[in-house]
Amino acid sequence: MSEERKENIAEVVNDEAAKDEKDGKGIEVEFKLEMHLDDANRVRVLSPGMMVLKRFLRNRLAIVGMFIIVAMFLFTFVGGALYPYSESQVFYKTELVMKDFAGATEIDQFQFQTADGVELPSDINSKALIAVSKKKYVFETRGGEMLGLIPAAEDSDVFLVYALEPTQLFLKGNKEFDSAVKAGRNDFEQDGKIYMFNGEDFKADVYEATEIAVASKRSFTGYSKETNFSYDFYRNSLVAVATKANSFEADGNSYNISDGLVELNGDAYAVVSNMNFNAIDSAVFLSPDYKAAALEAFETSGNSGSFEYADEEGNMVEYRFEKKTGQYTIKKYQDSRLIDTYAAPSKDHLVGTDANGMDLLARLMYGGRISLLIGFVVVFIEVFIGMIIGGVAGFFGGWVDNLLMRLVDVVYCIPAMPLYLILGSIMDYYQASPRARIYLLCVIMGVIGWVGIARIVRGQILSLREQEFMVAADALGISTYRRIFKHLIPNVIPQLIVFASMGLGEVILSEASLSFLGLGIKYPAASWGSIINAVNDSYVMTNYLFVWLPAGTLILLTVLAFNFIGDGLRDAFDPKMKR
Repeated sequence: MSEERKENIAEVVNDEAAKDEKDGKGIEVEFKLEMHLDDANRVRVLSPGMMVLKRFLRNRLAIVGMFIIVAMFLFTFVGGALYPYSESQVFYKTELVMKDFAGATEIDQFQFQTADGVELPSDINSKALIAVSKKKYVFETRGGEMLGLIPAAEDSDVFLVYALEPTQLFLKGNKEFDSAVKAGRNDFEQDGKIYMFNGEDFKADVYEATEIAVASKRSFTGYSKETNFSYDFYRNSLVAVATKANSFEADGNSYNISDGLVELNGDAYAVVSNMNFNAIDSAVFLSPDYKAAALEAFETSGNSGSFEYADEEGNMVEYRFEKKTGQYTIKKYQDSRLIDTYAAPSKDHLVGTDANGMDLLARLMYGGRISLLIGFVVVFIEVFIGMIIGGVAGFFGGWVDNLLMRLVDVVYCIPAMPLYLILGSIMDYYQASPRARIYLLCVIMGVIGWVGIARIVRGQILSLREQEFMVAADALGISTYRRIFKHLIPNVIPQLIVFASMGLGEVILSEASLSFLGLGIKYPAASWGSIINAVNDSYVMTNYLFVWLPAGTLILLTVLAFNFIGDGLRDAFDPKMKR
């Protein structure tokens, strides 16, 4: 059509429109111009894929959902790679804590100090206790050795230990023997030698005694870590304690002793007490003055109380003690390295720490990876199995359809939660690793959840297989495989995409529920569901919102985003939608 012809038609139309406008009438003119394919003003027709994309992009909620999902992937994968902490890294803090410092026990067993080169039998302690309780001070050990005990003083718990050798000493008319029997003793001294006997008349067995050790229920503490006590010191100091003497000689030195405090040349040298002190830290030396202060507190305060003692820097430190089951436990405030549990959000831990002292932001990042991974893997397995089963059942129909649909009914009737409980118990029994639990959880959820997709695919293919294009494909002799997977399945893909996008949120919620119940991901691996497992404790739920609220918010946003995307895809694939 020429340009001149177009201008003439336009003038006529304008004149008619002007007349009708004066008469109060309107005119509608449908004016179509002939256009060619190379005309710049021709109407552009969009492809089906571009039309779906255009409809999807017009859905604002779907776009919001896409932004949220992209943000979640960046947060979990990129953020986890850049964040300096790992999901299983434990953090500690240092603070003053009342902790056990030392223990004190009243000595109820004999403490043996032996002479040089002497080794006592292993059962000496039990044999000595029995001998003292029965006051039969001559006894035989398990190894056949004869030993004897001589009290250092009457009613004393200090005994000198002797090795006994049989001797042929004539006892009848022996004055020393008779005096010992009258005094109720088992020993006597004659010609500078000590003898012990087992019996009460002249027919008693007589042994020549050689001193080898001293036994008591007391301990020694020197004022210096390097102090080494000789056997002579042990023996003579214990005898002085038993006889209540004020001094004794040992190793050529003269010592003074009063109330268990031993002095050498006017300086404190050692403390003898009936309590055995042990520091929790083996490197800590408990000085005699410290023990004396503790013993005084025990005596004055009874079963519980406190006392003060100066540390190495001269600062007074409070010690608290309590007696249980015959033992004193001494505590004091000490700098302790503790797990930083339930730390509030700070610059070091932006979201805080959990009950195990792990950074919550790091666990949210790594946990998001597992939650998203499980969601996509499970949906892929569901779509793959459901597409094959539903496609074959819908295409062949007949007995094949009946058989596969009965299989669908059987799987659909399997109770999921009891199955999860059983499998969770099995994995706990075999101590399955967190990674193995993830894989097994994906497989189980995928195998159980494909039945819905199979029914959708079957229903769609039952209607599509009667369409003209399928009749043409059959007439052309196209193979069954190509007819199912090249012609029918692609026509079901839009519905599968919508179902899968909306099912992702459901899978993530299922994983979160299982982890919350302890059937999903196990420590130290994290998922959003296992993180909010902290709300099992009502105290944590009400007092530490930062522990579980971020994980719950991420689950909510992710599931909501997938639902927005699913709704957007459903509307975009619907040909009846005008927008």
